[in-house]
Amino acid sequence: MVEEGKQGAAAMAEMTKKFLMMSQTQNPITQLQTKYKELETGFKAWLAKQSLPVEAAVVTFTSSVQGAAIGGLMGTFTNDVSSAFPTPPPNAGLNPKAMASLQQAQALAGGPLVQARNFAVMTGVNAGITCVMKRVRGKEDVQSSMVAAFGSGAMFSLVSGMGGGPNQAASVVTSGLFFALIQGGLFKVGERFSKPPVEDVLYNKTRSMLSSLGLQSYEKNFKKGLLTDNTLPLLTDSALRDVRIPPGPRLLILDRIERDPALKETRR
Repeated sequence: MVEEGKQGAAAMAEMTKKFLMMSQTQNPITQLQTKYKELETGFKAWLAKQSLPVEAAVVTFTSSVQGAAIGGLMGTFTNDVSSAFPTPPPNAGLNPKAMASLQQAQALAGGPLVQARNFAVMTGVNAGITCVMKRVRGKEDVQSSMVAAFGSGAMFSLVSGMGGGPNQAASVVTSGLFFALIQGGLFKVGERFSKPPVEDVLYNKTRSMLSSLGLQSYEKNFKKGLLTDNTLPLLTDSALRDVRIPPGPRLLILDRIERDPALKETRR
């Protein structure tokens, strides 16, 4: 009777697992996301095998296309504003500083084509330099990010006309430094917030197990019940029921723990 009960529980766990997998595969949104992830992974794997010039060229081109699309979209909103900054004739008698300020205003308020060009150069140069720095230095850190931002800021200043004025070189360097400081600050902020909380380290095995079963949504239940990785070998049906995990997922979780050699060894 006990053996039959175990076989019945195992069969029900297998049926529940198949049902969950079928429900996921039949979802068109899930299928589309999976297909996109496969294409993205394949493209990155192919790109990693290429030489540095090829990788940098492909990354620069794709990022430029994305930047052009974003700039063109933004330009549709600033197209009307650009007409408020007409270009004065050469003999208008404006001093160099006033002319430089006017050129900067026109650069920031250009139409779709102007903004598409500006953003294509900015994002393409940034991505290209980042790619080269990552290959050469073997890592992507704040220094690489700031160097890439300096290059993209300098090029943006040149193509957009913001680097005009009596001292163009100084304007270009100033723009590059400004971009580098902003990018460095954003990188540090993102790095700080991207670090997982200390408590998440206690649920690495749990998270991996739930993900393999398609039960990621129940991670919060484990955390509420303080069922850390150390408690996995001790889990029982009643413990999982106490954290409000339904019968089907409970069977899948217990079955996985029972089949895991490392956890079975720990149980003994």
